[in-house]
Amino acid sequence: MQKIPAWGAAVAKRPLAPMTIERREPGPHDVVLDILFCGVCHSDIHQVRDEWSGAMFPMVPGHEIVGRVSSLGAQVSKFKTGDLAGVGCLVDSCRACGPCGDGLEQFCEKGPAFTYNGTEMDRRTPTSGGYSTRIVVDERYALRIPAGLDPAAAAPLLCAGITTYSPLKRFGCKKGDKVAVVGLGGLGHMAVKLAASMGAEVTMLSTSMSKEADARRLGASGFAITRDDRTFEKLAGRFDLIIDTISAPHDYDKYLGMLRVQGTMVVVGVPPEATPVHAFTLIGGNRRLAGSMIGGIAETQEMLDHCAKHGIVSDVEVIPIQKINEAYERVLTSDVRYRFVIDIASFRA
Repeated sequence: MQKIPAWGAAVAKRPLAPMTIERREPGPHDVVLDILFCGVCHSDIHQVRDEWSGAMFPMVPGHEIVGRVSSLGAQVSKFKTGDLAGVGCLVDSCRACGPCGDGLEQFCEKGPAFTYNGTEMDRRTPTSGGYSTRIVVDERYALRIPAGLDPAAAAPLLCAGITTYSPLKRFGCKKGDKVAVVGLGGLGHMAVKLAASMGAEVTMLSTSMSKEADARRLGASGFAITRDDRTFEKLAGRFDLIIDTISAPHDYDKYLGMLRVQGTMVVVGVPPEATPVHAFTLIGGNRRLAGSMIGGIAETQEMLDHCAKHGIVSDVEVIPIQKINEAYERVLTSDVRYRFVIDIASFRA
């Protein structure tokens, strides 16, 4: 086993601090990444603070990882030494069940091996994430980072990017569609960029007028304030697709009423409590309320290639690891536009 510097939480609800973790020696199909950058996802905070329960400690978060291939196993064919590669939310799955065969490894029937706060498929070895200097992963669960993408700004694509790309693709976002994005944060800003790149007419739905200029810069052609009930009347029946990124409590029925007949609202944010929905809101227009969770490995690679083709990356603020606890507090007050990314070189500071 290799001993690796990392930052993590020894127990729930404590500040992150330096620690040492172990990584396996690479097997025949493994690649070793010297990590360059790691994005800070809101789910990192939820899990470090055990807000979803069942967290495993000590915990090293981070599933938006970009690094340089420093070594590889004898049978690796997908990468060569020196390649830029990424690791997202998954590091393994059973590879044999129906979802795995369909490229939906995130829904592996045996449960995937998540990048952190989980175990390898042996169900014994804990996984640790990208707030560290190195990671070892099977080549099948590593992604090629296309040339031309800034490595720091590309890191959040491994979670925020695929989380919003997947539902846009699955529900057929195309040129001329009217798409609304609810909430302009780490997920929402990616949804705007990606929907606009697919040719959609994008409207940002926000509680804050201060976000309008950014929304339009990112690709939105429309902007509406959801604190004003008249917005829901004005935009009733307008949208083909709504991507809802909000994790705070809100009224789904109001937003569903903005869908055209047979339109779809996709939930990617996770409010802390169950949200009621009136059946007639759905039945009245054959509307659909759907959920979406990240994407499989092939779809994540497709997303990265799409981003390279269209020049899309996340808007990021790069920080040293020593500011991670401050960054967590700033995320909770929405004081970031729109994703923190850790410069792993700061581990040597």
